[in-house]
Amino acid sequence: MNNGIDSGEAFGPGAVLALFRRGQSRTRAELVRLTGLARSTVTQRLDTLLAGGLLIPDGESTSTGGRPPTQFKFNASGGVLLIADIGASHLRCAVTDLAGVVLAEEASELDVAAGPHPVLDQATAAFKTLLAKGGRFAKDVRGVGVDVPGPVELATGRVISPPIMTGWDEFDIPGYFAEHFDCPTLVENDVNAMAFGEQRTCWPQHLHMLMIKVGTGIGCGIIANGEIHRGAQGAAGDLGHIPYSGETGPICRCGNMGCFEAYAGGWAILRDLRALGHDVQSTFDVVRLIRIGQPDAVRLVRQAGRVIGQAISDAVSLINPSLVVIGGQLAHADEPLLAGIREVVYRRSLPLATRDLQITTSRLDERAGVTGLALMLGDHIFAPHAVDQALGEESANGHPEKTVPGTDQILRQGVSS
Repeated sequence: MNNGIDSGEAFGPGAVLALFRRGQSRTRAELVRLTGLARSTVTQRLDTLLAGGLLIPDGESTSTGGRPPTQFKFNASGGVLLIADIGASHLRCAVTDLAGVVLAEEASELDVAAGPHPVLDQATAAFKTLLAKGGRFAKDVRGVGVDVPGPVELATGRVISPPIMTGWDEFDIPGYFAEHFDCPTLVENDVNAMAFGEQRTCWPQHLHMLMIKVGTGIGCGIIANGEIHRGAQGAAGDLGHIPYSGETGPICRCGNMGCFEAYAGGWAILRDLRALGHDVQSTFDVVRLIRIGQPDAVRLVRQAGRVIGQAISDAVSLINPSLVVIGGQLAHADEPLLAGIREVVYRRSLPLATRDLQITTSRLDERAGVTGLALMLGDHIFAPHAVDQALGEESANGHPEKTVPGTDQILRQGVSS
């Protein structure tokens, strides 16, 4: 809350819009109370946002006497976002409204090692199909969000030395989508997107959280004090490639030996099941064997849980989260995987760190990446400073605009990765 501020400088239009983007309809009186701005300044902010198409009227609230006050809400239907959740072996594309609500989606298989052009061409084709099904066009797109299973330099949207993404190193993903859509593009690591979506929508009370993705590989997203922790260069959370057994273990996909992933990643479990004579092609087959109680699969997945539990216990000791969420395809193995993880984490970590620690599976499941990325992209496009800049410096300082740009112009002037 902004106590007693009515100069308008701290609560420009962008900050006022942020209050509406949390999902509540509000009246002028509520905004005066929440921001501390003078009523005349609040009216100026509302007029600017309404003229720009970022807010719309939302009926009237209950009257306490006299004429019922008008409510306003964020114009979530003022365009759409395109979201591509890219994994090692899957692609999930979605069209969402500006609040991140999924309007249409489709999932397909792919090999991310095929390279950027085949994968991104497949995503673009899916986007165009989904837009056409919903009666939308490229001109309606306000932002593109892409997550990938590798380290991302957030400022440029480029993947840097990804262990499993052959041909992607330094590829200009925003530049690729700029050729198809006239809007900002945000690129993020896939587990960071999952962590953000899970925490924001399912666990907002947990400000310190680990999201562990156990699929073909192993990844980790870190929420610290309610925000994604990326580290100095965006490489934080590379849990799968921490050494488990020094230089004596199996060769990992990253080229090193003895990584956690080389023992407990989905591809490693497939390797071991094949060595035992089982015909398995993907992590879906592993989950299928678990569900029918196949002994080798149950034993290997439980052992993988213990290995992953050791990595998590180290992270718990360092970061002290209150929640660990397990996602990815192998999270569908349920009890064998979770039992192995819990066994080791609660045994190895300090009692203070585990006293209130919850370890559970993802509530968003396959939609975790899409949901998190859509919310991230909305925050990116509608960041208060970007909205203020697009609406004009005079408006940000509390003075009425002579000419207010439309919604399209505001969004296309947003900060792009």
